[in-house]
Parts: sequence; C-alpha cells; structure tokens
Amino acid sequence: MDQLDELRLFLAIADTGSFVAGGRQSGRSPSSTTRILSEMEQRLGVRLLQRTTRKLSLTDAGTRLAEQSRRLLADFDESMNYVVGETKVLRGLVRLSAPMFFGRRHLAPIVSDFLDLHPEITAQLSLADDLADLIEERVDVALRIGQLENSSLMSKRVGQVSRIVVASPDYLREHGTPRTPDDLVRHRAVLFINHASNPAWTFQRKDRTQWSVKVPGRIEVNRAEVAITLAQSGKGLTRVLSYQVAPELKDGSLVRVLKTYELPPLPIHLVYASARLLAPRVRAFLDFASDKIARLALDRI
Repeated sequence: MDQLDELRLFLAIADTGSFVAGGRQSGRSPSSTTRILSEMEQRLGVRLLQRTTRKLSLTDAGTRLAEQSRRLLADFDESMNYVVGETKVLRGLVRLSAPMFFGRRHLAPIVSDFLDLHPEITAQLSLADDLADLIEERVDVALRIGQLENSSLMSKRVGQVSRIVVASPDYLREHGTPRTPDDLVRHRAVLFINHASNPAWTFQRKDRTQWSVKVPGRIEVNRAEVAITLAQSGKGLTRVLSYQVAPELKDGSLVRVLKTYELPPLPIHLVYASARLLAPRVRAFLDFASDKIARLALDRI
C-alpha cells in the first residue's frame, strides 16, 4: 500500500474514531484496515492508536503524526492539482519567521503585498531575534542574517548587509570624527548588545587582518531601535546593521563613519526545510520575497 494512502487511512480512522468507519471511507474492510494500521505501527516502532472496548483514541505519537500528515497531504494535493492544472489558485497557510527589526521594517510589507496577489493564502509571521527551529515550530520559510551554520536546511541568498558605525552630526561636530578605529577610545558609545553583538567592536584592515576595540560605553541597550534613537540625540556613536539606519542616513540625522574599516558584509538568506514536495504557495512566496528583498539593495547606502 502506498504510504500516502496509509496516511489517508490513518487520518480517516482518527477523524471518525472507528476502524470500521475509517476503512469504509477508504473502501477497505475492517480486517484490512486493522492489519494495515498494525503493520504501520510495527514499521514506525510506536503505537499510534489507543484501543479500548469503548473507544479509539490517538496516542501522543499518533497526535503528532496526524498533525504532520494533514499538512503533508494538503501540500501534496495542492502540488498535484497545481501541476495538472485543476487549479491555478494558490491557497493555504504560509508560516514565516524573521528577526524583529527586519521583519517589521521589510518583511511585513512584502508579506502584505504577497497576500494581495493571492487572496486564498493566509500567513503567520513570527518575529523574534532568536533563531526558530523550522522543524519543531513548523516554519515554512525563515529569514536569516549572517553566516549559516551547517545543517540540512536549504537556503537562498537574497542580499547582504554590513555592520556600520554611525553618529549624529551634532555629536561629530562636538567630539570630532574618528578617522581610525583606534580613535574610538577617546569617544563614547551607545552600545547595542544582543546575542549577535558584543561590547567590543571588530574592524578589518586593508590586509584583511582584524582587531577589536573596546569603546567606552555611556549606555547599553538590547534593542537596535533604542540605540539608533539615542545616537540621533547625540549620546554617542553606535554600531548597527546598515539596513537598520538606511532612513536616518538618507535624511542626514545619522552619519556613517569608519567605512573603510568595516568587516565583510553579512549575507541574508531565506531558509526552508526541504525542496522536496515544497508546496506551490511556499515556492511562490520564496520567489516573490527573494526578488523583493534583492531590490531593496540593503547594503547600498
């Protein structure tokens, strides 16, 4: 028996709470239905259904399998229908994850535009600076900034950003503009510190050797937005990602310094669990978002 048909039979039993009714939906006899589920449990090495004389219920493993099976079968059916031309309308849920700042400023508008194009699609956008576990949290696509760790995840590079040092024009007029990173010891900083940033700022020389400078910090914050606001008010230099201050650099409320000493840009990727049986709606979002993010030119400021 095809494993997809096995899953359909399993779901029919789970939904009806009966081997007889579930088998009837799949055109199978009660004895055949019982045998197939027993063989499935033996192959998986777990019990999926709890059988008593009064009722049939899912075990914890059965509940997890039912949740994953519904999603797998829905994606499979959508893919088959899309290929054979039964429908060209994309529908279903796309689950997304992104860093807080990037998601709010850039990805949310892209998702909004995508939903306008596909009225039958719904989206779930989770914004957090901690990396989401795509498998455990059932995320279809996640946006990652920085070098990717080795994993089984598929990825598509869509852009790059840089860590840059900025300050307000008023601060630079009062305290001077640092010409080299070593000048920073005579300045004060608004330190943005999180899991991806630390108090010491690292720079790169022309020969590609790197060194770190500990800048005297007047205040430490854990949100980039706060660091940017304080830097605009003249409280000191701050170091953030280039996309985070693009509007401020454009309007002149912040000035980029020490550009020739910046580290190589950080890549931006869209990552997903597998290209195998990728639902058309997810593939459509990947193509749409990739193009949109690339057009943002986030490191050309």
